[in-house]
Amino acid sequence: MSIAIAVTSTGLVLPPTDQHTPGAHVLTSPDQQDFPAALDEIGRLINQHGYLIVVYPTTTPLPFVQRLHAVRAMLETDRMALLPSALPPLGTAVLVRQLRQLSVCDFSPGVLGASTRLLAHYIYAGALLASGGKLSRVPITLPASQEGVRPTGRSCAVLAGPTPQLVRPDGGATLTGPQFSTALTYATGGLGSEWVTGTLARRWQVQALHPVPLPAESGSWWATGKLVEFAAAIPDVSLLYQMVSSMRQEACHWCGLTLIGDRCAFCASPLMPLEQRQRAITPSNRRALASGPVG
Repeated sequence: MSIAIAVTSTGLVLPPTDQHTPGAHVLTSPDQQDFPAALDEIGRLINQHGYLIVVYPTTTPLPFVQRLHAVRAMLETDRMALLPSALPPLGTAVLVRQLRQLSVCDFSPGVLGASTRLLAHYIYAGALLASGGKLSRVPITLPASQEGVRPTGRSCAVLAGPTPQLVRPDGGATLTGPQFSTALTYATGGLGSEWVTGTLARRWQVQALHPVPLPAESGSWWATGKLVEFAAAIPDVSLLYQMVSSMRQEACHWCGLTLIGDRCAFCASPLMPLEQRQRAITPSNRRALASGPVG
């Protein structure tokens, strides 16, 4: 059994950092494909691989998201996970690359899908912006003593996650970075990358730099086309594997898949409290009850 990773745009498929990382399937958008063709495309992926994990930004156009849910419903499958990502475009692409790396490991589909939320928490995603005057997607609250660094017409460096933050790159301050070894993936769009690849990378003590093309969605996400987007993340698949495998695994009470965290990635059922889990009906018993009495 294999697990396929799919995304909603080509910008979410970054070049692999090693020869073992598989690719990702780019799903066709509704404006380029009718519904029967979408059913066939996704159905073939599931039949070929066994399970399909679709990662899409929360800013994906609503018709595309509705199409994905409609296809899943029509296929009547519990082998397709639809996972929205609130990270900026490049951060989402880095998350997808980590999932691609882990997809060749021995994780079950439920564990791999549920690991998305865990991995996203350890991705430091942000951007250097020529102007943050129209920035609205990052909830930044600054104390009164820092009024001078509010995102008006001057350039600013913004961290979207895991903890939102904003600083002026020319003010000597820096964004709070990871306390673990990372590689910095960055993409330029109309600005010089010296501050990101020099000052920020040095202060964050990143171990490697990976330049990539700017995702097409980045300009609208950050509300400016003049930016350098970046995402620092753990590049070593062995460390990612260790982090995910150290999490407590549970069986989903609804679909039976193994999961980590508090929610199943495939059926979206929350993990029940321990006392309820001990009394829960197993998937096999539930199917027997659903079939009605025997005889």
